[in-house]
Amino acid sequence: MERLSNRLLSWASILDELTLEQARVSSQMPFIHPHLALMPDAHLGKGATVGSVIPTLGAIMPAAVGVDIGCGMIAVRTQFSRDRLTARSLAPLREQIERAIPLSAGHANRKVVATAEPRIAELERMAEEAAFDPASYARNWRLQLGSLGSGNHFIEVSVDETDAVWMFLHSGSRGVGNRIATHHIAVAQQIAKQERIELPHRDLAYLSEGTDQFDRYIRELRWAQHFALLNREEMMDRVARQLGEFLGEPVVEHERINCHHNFTEKETHFGEEVWVSRKGAIRADAGRPGLIPGSMGTASYVVEGLGNPLSLNSSPHGAGREYSRSAARRLFTREQLREAMAGIEYRDTDAFLDEIPAAYKPIDRVMADAADLVSVRHTLRQLVNVKGD
Repeated sequence: MERLSNRLLSWASILDELTLEQARVSSQMPFIHPHLALMPDAHLGKGATVGSVIPTLGAIMPAAVGVDIGCGMIAVRTQFSRDRLTARSLAPLREQIERAIPLSAGHANRKVVATAEPRIAELERMAEEAAFDPASYARNWRLQLGSLGSGNHFIEVSVDETDAVWMFLHSGSRGVGNRIATHHIAVAQQIAKQERIELPHRDLAYLSEGTDQFDRYIRELRWAQHFALLNREEMMDRVARQLGEFLGEPVVEHERINCHHNFTEKETHFGEEVWVSRKGAIRADAGRPGLIPGSMGTASYVVEGLGNPLSLNSSPHGAGREYSRSAARRLFTREQLREAMAGIEYRDTDAFLDEIPAAYKPIDRVMADAADLVSVRHTLRQLVNVKGD
């Protein structure tokens, strides 16, 4: 860990100047308390740095939470072992998963399936209690539950160091969460304009605790975070069904972990109740299980928090980008992607060039930087990778 200033601590050994400057600017907002913590996977983001933990007193910056509210990971350890999978072609399993779950931006389910019904009912009750209609943001929000999205969202079947088979996936609150976030970012910016609040960057516009706008944001944010959690649960149930059908035996779950890495919660740190916005970071209280994925083609980790108080009980959420998507498409080739994915069943397409492992920080380096934040319980290696275009 390096103390870059009284307001900024960093665990990142790989940190470019633009990312560092963005974090410095964010750390100087007057309500930061006691300091902003940069995680090992930190990289440039919208308004606030991805891979940052931002504790605030009496205010929240919606852009510092991110536009994919509640984005996170879920993993399940099964009763199966590697030899049950590696004895056959895994292409049919990948294709079954691709048919069971809508992939890519803008894609949703054609109908509400039986497993989604109680989850949707739960979200309807929660929206009613929060006094808002999610359909005002996305009319088809019910059909979005159980869909993956695109970019760095993925579904994987992996094995750990004991050859146990895991199911692993990454997704968030989909279009409805994005629209909720975008709306409240715009509200904060409009308030700053009306009240002539000078900001170092417009995406650092904030909502003040005690106002109607703040209260509405918190209600809708919590709904979107729960939507994201249930979205992952719904997809995981479908993946389990496809894996069970593929192997001719229902999945027996030995462990399930579901955690956000774009979210806000009220917590107590250094004697103060603060709003902790983790934008690309997971909660890592002592003993808390967590998930840190690498990029496609590399290792992922099942971890346990160490409760480091200086990090505000947080840890990285993944590898973190070294190259932007456009830069990755210019620099890398499809043949390089094929080499990186050797031995892994995936859909061979140019659409994934910007997700090539070389576009990300080395996950082993990130995990070494996080040695005082989490301990590693399991290291996962991919057998099957599913992504949206």
